[in-house]
Amino acid sequence: MGESVLFAFLLTLFAGLATGIGSILAFFTSRTNTKFLSLALGFSAGVMIYVSMIEIFVKAKDALVGSLGNEIGNWMTVLGFFGGILLIASIDRFIPKQGNPHEIRKVEDMKKNGPVTNDAQLLKMGTFTALAIAIHNFPEGIATFTSAIQDPALGIAIAVAIAIHNIPEGIAVSVPIYFATGSKKKAFKLSFLSGLSEPIGALLAYLFLMPYLNDVMFGLIFSAVAGIMVFISLDELLPAAKKYDEAHSAIYGLIAGMAVMALSLLLFI
Repeated sequence: MGESVLFAFLLTLFAGLATGIGSILAFFTSRTNTKFLSLALGFSAGVMIYVSMIEIFVKAKDALVGSLGNEIGNWMTVLGFFGGILLIASIDRFIPKQGNPHEIRKVEDMKKNGPVTNDAQLLKMGTFTALAIAIHNFPEGIATFTSAIQDPALGIAIAVAIAIHNIPEGIAVSVPIYFATGSKKKAFKLSFLSGLSEPIGALLAYLFLMPYLNDVMFGLIFSAVAGIMVFISLDELLPAAKKYDEAHSAIYGLIAGMAVMALSLLLFI
């Protein structure tokens, strides 16, 4: 395994296991810092939207146009982009409502009355949430891995953005699991494991996509990655940021994320 592949795996592992950070925060803080989460989620959305449309989509288009010609290459780029949106939207559509990983849950919910053990409904909710996050993280792992293989600096930016939005997802798993079982260990374990689907997605990308990775395959994957990240930002990150919002924190975070990504592209990529 080459150094670039190992680096891409490590980035994906970092992004996925950020759900465990959310779980730890839930246990060791007394209240949810809503302003910080709103800014962070908005920032993550800004990074992902900007890098998807300015960098990833353009690289996909260049690869496809270079291989297939101007007309077919442009069509395939657009089809790949909306194919990525369709994929992540389909995944989202079939996740049970009670397991919605983007339903806002706060640390205060866990600490208000203490645990209520043997609550089957809460346990089911937490388990479904962990499963939903695992399903969502799978294509995100492919996105982070393939981006890092092509461009390590781009992979770092995507990994950081995904890690930020995985933190509140870790809280979303921990709160109902702890409340139902009274066990911090069980809550952390399930939260931690839900993030492992991200490096699993990277592993499958390495095993099944890397052997066939030419300019056409790369262009299609990258255009789909752009679509996936735009959908996640608009459907998940920004609505969650607005729910946590105090004043205009979400939009300030969004603009800051775009600005930081733009500056990094100008300076380092």
